[in-house]
Amino acid sequence: MPPPSQSKSVTIPIDGRQAVSGLFQAPANPRACCVLAHGAGAGMRHALLEAVSAGLVERGLAVLRYQFPYIEQGSKRPDPPRVAHATVRAAAIVATRLTPGLPLFAGGKSFGGRMTLQAQASDPLPGVRGLVFLGFPLHPAGRPSVDRAEHLIAIRIPILFLQGTRDAFAQMDLLRPLVTRLGARATLAPVEEANHAFHVLARTGRTDAQVRATLSRAIADWAEAVLAGSLPGEQLARRLE
Repeated sequence: MPPPSQSKSVTIPIDGRQAVSGLFQAPANPRACCVLAHGAGAGMRHALLEAVSAGLVERGLAVLRYQFPYIEQGSKRPDPPRVAHATVRAAAIVATRLTPGLPLFAGGKSFGGRMTLQAQASDPLPGVRGLVFLGFPLHPAGRPSVDRAEHLIAIRIPILFLQGTRDAFAQMDLLRPLVTRLGARATLAPVEEANHAFHVLARTGRTDAQVRATLSRAIADWAEAVLAGSLPGEQLARRLE
């Protein structure tokens, strides 16, 4: 496996006709692997995913980041769900080959998290023990609703929501009751004063780098709790305040 400070380029075949790029990072003895997809407007090298991935590797987790085909092709229009779901599944399969025998966690930023959710709801991803959402897009900006929640109800593995309290794509007064409805398998870790990109207001005194380090720590703590057979709940939420 590559040193923790470096990433290894990998190819992820989706079918016999196309493949996408990925970046794999791992510490010397990883406990698990996180498979992370990017948001709709940026690829796997976005600063948020770069920082969160580096933080996870420092905390003993391997990370596989990957592109969706439309980003590979230089398009701004996201792939249709069928293609996105196939890409998510292909990335999970490659992750199992890169980290044989290790449990997987899958998810990503915004669009990437939502596509991972839909793929898992339609047919459980191989080896995946939990889902991680960095800014889950519960509804379009300015159009609050819970119409996108139907796939969440079908999930039977642990879910972590890392969500800014100023996120225009997930009003907290809608997300909190939904998480409560999902029961013990769902953990909401609100990031105070953060927006959908996890930028925080200057008055908080926190920098983007500090927030991203907090996100990495929260994912690692949650993953460790899942593997131990317990969920962190309010304890994790308090660490994000």
